[in-house]
Amino acid sequence: MIPLLRAEILKLRTTRTFVALTGVAVGTSLLIAVLVSILTEPTRDTVLTDVFASDTSSFFILVLAVVGITGEWRHRTITSSLLAAPDRPRFLAAKTLAFATAGLVVSLVVAVAVSIVGAAILGVRDLPLPALDGLAGQVGRNALLAALLGAFGVAVGALVRNQIVALVALFALSFVIEPLVLALSPSVGRYGPLGALSVAAADLPPEAAGMPEGVELVSPPMAVLLLLGWVGVAFVASAALLQRRDLE
Repeated sequence: MIPLLRAEILKLRTTRTFVALTGVAVGTSLLIAVLVSILTEPTRDTVLTDVFASDTSSFFILVLAVVGITGEWRHRTITSSLLAAPDRPRFLAAKTLAFATAGLVVSLVVAVAVSIVGAAILGVRDLPLPALDGLAGQVGRNALLAALLGAFGVAVGALVRNQIVALVALFALSFVIEPLVLALSPSVGRYGPLGALSVAAADLPPEAAGMPEGVELVSPPMAVLLLLGWVGVAFVASAALLQRRDLE
């Protein structure tokens, strides 16, 4: 399993798509942090979520994971990949762990960049900085969320297989279906993996993520457990489908 995981990580980090999306994740996160730091005056109570929680890595690693696994079929490399690793569930597990690791790393890179730039701007403006323990906790939550969504993206991509369909379904779920369900039935919508649960896992206030007022999110630990449940269900379903799927 370890050699297979190393091969998947090597394959991932040597692709231009990974480098490009990492750059976009860092760039967009920095842009948000810089604009908030310059254009607003965060208080000691809000500076952590307003500035230092600016981390778009979870969304981009989700997209990258879907692109990565569906690309195996799109570029017809799935056959050679499974010839090298005939155990299909193990291959999928290695791919899942690789993208989870990538999500963790990208999120930490974003956190370092945002922390340095945000602290510099706030220091120049003589505005408050968050406590170190609070900042460390936020960085850890963001990194864990990115890892979970990276794993979830692999499972979703393995289920759908067609890259365009998978990406369209992902965007529809993220920006249309989950927000609509949350607006119509908050008690159901708060269990959506890409919206409410992600916000809860990062321990962000609902209004900071543009959610309707009065939405009661689950606790961060419960959100992480529920996201693990989503990942587990999607992985089992995709592994079962991969076992029966014709590679041609």
